Amino acid sequence: MTAETSQTLDRGLRVLKLLADTDHGLTVTELSTKLGVNRTVVYRLLATLEQHAFVRRDIGGRARVGLGVLRLGRQVHPLVREAALPALRSLAEDIGATAHLTLVDGAEALAVAVVEPTWTDYHVAYRAGFRHPLDRGAAGRAILAARRGEVDDPGYALTHGELEAGASGAAAPLLGVSGIEGSVGVVMLADTIPQRVGPRVMEAAKEVADALR
Repeated sequence: MTAETSQTLDRGLRVLKLLADTDHGLTVTELSTKLGVNRTVVYRLLATLEQHAFVRRDIGGRARVGLGVLRLGRQVHPLVREAALPALRSLAEDIGATAHLTLVDGAEALAVAVVEPTWTDYHVAYRAGFRHPLDRGAAGRAILAARRGEVDDPGYALTHGELEAGASGAAAPLLGVSGIEGSVGVVMLADTIPQRVGPRVMEAAKEVADALR
């Protein structure tokens, strides 16, 4: 801690991080041990966070992340989209295909940013807000591969006809971005993906990841 920081705020943020890392919640005693402070301090922190709906406690007294965090999370998408747009524009123009940034939203893949090429005669219509199951489409498959730690070879996912008849996709996961699961990819009307597209998509995914760090 430095003179410019708030100890109470620091502890409150640490509580949220600890709760975010567990699926079953934590008791006051467990939080007290992890934070290295007495139970009275923890009670005060939880009461304050509960007032803002950032924390909720079940009937057994275990604290969990509250719905207020979701309201903050909704504001993340515009920031992520803005950071990703330069790399997506470059990718779309270079490949001549619709480029997209897709993030995990629950059990689905959600396209949060889409850029279409300006010079092609036709391209796949793909819109921000489009959702699909994580196990269908290159974007979702790339995310699942990263989740399983299977991104070393070849480092990107290729699919054909899984989301739209006649359309093929290529996507690479975002790596090394804390708190975000996502992928960058392209979708095009083609039976097969040209060989250079996979590595180019990986390059764009790295550019987006670097912009988000």
